[in-house]
Amino acid sequence: MDIDFSEILQQITELATTHGLKFLLALVTLWIGWKVCNMITGGLRKWFDKVDYDEALESFILSLVGMGLKVLLVVTSIGIAGFPTTSFVAILGAAGLAVGMALSGTLQNFAGGVLLLILKPFKVGDVIESQGEIGKVTSIQIFNTIVNTADNKRVILPNGPVATNTVINYSAESTRRVELIFGIGYDDDIDHAKEVILRIVQADERIHKEPEPFLAVKNLGASSVDIVLRVWGATGDFWGITFDLTEKVKKEFDKEGISFPYPQSDVHLHKVNS
Repeated sequence: MDIDFSEILQQITELATTHGLKFLLALVTLWIGWKVCNMITGGLRKWFDKVDYDEALESFILSLVGMGLKVLLVVTSIGIAGFPTTSFVAILGAAGLAVGMALSGTLQNFAGGVLLLILKPFKVGDVIESQGEIGKVTSIQIFNTIVNTADNKRVILPNGPVATNTVINYSAESTRRVELIFGIGYDDDIDHAKEVILRIVQADERIHKEPEPFLAVKNLGASSVDIVLRVWGATGDFWGITFDLTEKVKKEFDKEGISFPYPQSDVHLHKVNS
């Protein structure tokens, strides 16, 4: 059997001419496109720097845009080289679906992190309550929000539940209302007790004049007359006002002879003559 080397050489030449040019064009496209992708992400980064955007969200958007552009570029280059891209895209989609199902919880936290960074229901430094935890936010990441509690415990909250459940932001407003209830005995003078409380309130410069302090009898309890006090102050002074008012009212009531009743029972004994 004779081998026609000239025919084989001709076929190789045709393949090299046809597909070699396509492959070369694909490489050129990939090289130029890669630089264009870097230019786009670089320009986007400069724009973020000018508008002083959130750093965590900025990093996420840059990574997402860069990855998406480069995946699109690779698929386009494969098509230019003459390879069918339909099956490649199908395989890529199936792989993405499998990974998404395997990481459903992680992706939920990822989506929650994106929502938190975009909607900004709270920011770093705010005191929030979420998932049964209260603390100051120290970091908002893509997957987790990190808070430090009052006793300096670090709590890592998954962003999925944080974004989809109730969050109380104690730092969102500049002022907060303090509400305290003081119980006095039924034999004590209500007006006298009110005067003592108001005198303490007016002497505290942290308490706002507007809205005016509110003082009234709230409840006639089993062993006490309950007087409610509501005052407004700066959010940062909330606990200081609460603790100081509680202590000062107790001391002043003791000086003025106003009692703090406690639950008690009267036992009556009857003598039965046999």
